[in-house]
Amino acid sequence: MSSVKGGGVTESCNCTDTCGYFASLWFPSRQRALAAAWFMAAAPISTAIGSPISGAIMQLPPLFGLADWQLLYVLEAVPAVLLGFVVLRRLTDSPSKATWLAAAERDWLIAKLAQEAAAREAQGGHTSGAWKALSDPRVLALALIYFGTSAGLYTLGLWAPLMIRQFGFSAFETGLLNGIPSLVAVVAMVAWARRSDRTGERTWHVVIPCVLACAGFILAGQASTAFTIVGALLIVNVGISAAKAPLWAMPSLFLSGAGAAAGIATINSLGNLGGFVGPAMIGWLKHETGSYEAGLYFVAATLAVSAIVTLLLSRKGGTRSVVAQVDH
Repeated sequence: MSSVKGGGVTESCNCTDTCGYFASLWFPSRQRALAAAWFMAAAPISTAIGSPISGAIMQLPPLFGLADWQLLYVLEAVPAVLLGFVVLRRLTDSPSKATWLAAAERDWLIAKLAQEAAAREAQGGHTSGAWKALSDPRVLALALIYFGTSAGLYTLGLWAPLMIRQFGFSAFETGLLNGIPSLVAVVAMVAWARRSDRTGERTWHVVIPCVLACAGFILAGQASTAFTIVGALLIVNVGISAAKAPLWAMPSLFLSGAGAAAGIATINSLGNLGGFVGPAMIGWLKHETGSYEAGLYFVAATLAVSAIVTLLLSRKGGTRSVVAQVDH
């Protein structure tokens, strides 16, 4: 989704929320983070491609009676509308309904997922009921973790262009510079998710990127040059993007069935409040102080909380992986 603010242009997309649930339906645990990473790579890729395009559109003269910002929304809505019909036709609810899979592939996948579900049941602490998932402390903890990453993601989407443009860049130049960190973030996201799947480890694969993003926001608050701000935003992009896939691989470690649907929806709903609180606090604190610094430190603090809660959750056994058990 495009965001245009004060002449700054960025592409911001929150396409990560349902992928945790669908990944649990379609991919074994060993491949789940990487699958989620490839899906979520759409967000930084859209920023890298869409920011310069949006910047160019914003410099067009009025066409068909539409102002530049109106034309931007119309042109960028068309692909989403068309792809919506493709999803309705091609995406099925589960592998058992996927006629486009070979019978042997479909049977293997169904058996593998059932084997993992049985391993989770044997391990204990497993939640499959919708109402139980809504009150599960682990779900609430993951929502708090997601709150911090959402605060960071939406801060990038809404405020990064303005932070870059304050150094005197045009709308097109701002879009171009805003897209560079996203390209690096895609590579980091996929590589980090691949490592998480290979090792079967989730906790530190969430903690380390959150700490990295936290440090990036602190650096951005102290930035006084265009080079420094772009470098800080690159660090933030890499951190937030890398944390997403391992984070969304966690719910399926202890949730399934209706519990997975309800639990992931709860994590999404509560966690996405960070997408409002983070950018809003930056706007309010900038109005009060005349600087981005205090607001960026606030968002950095939410990511520090995400890292701490992830560690605490792991120590209580809330996200203990069953990957190794199933593979052996």
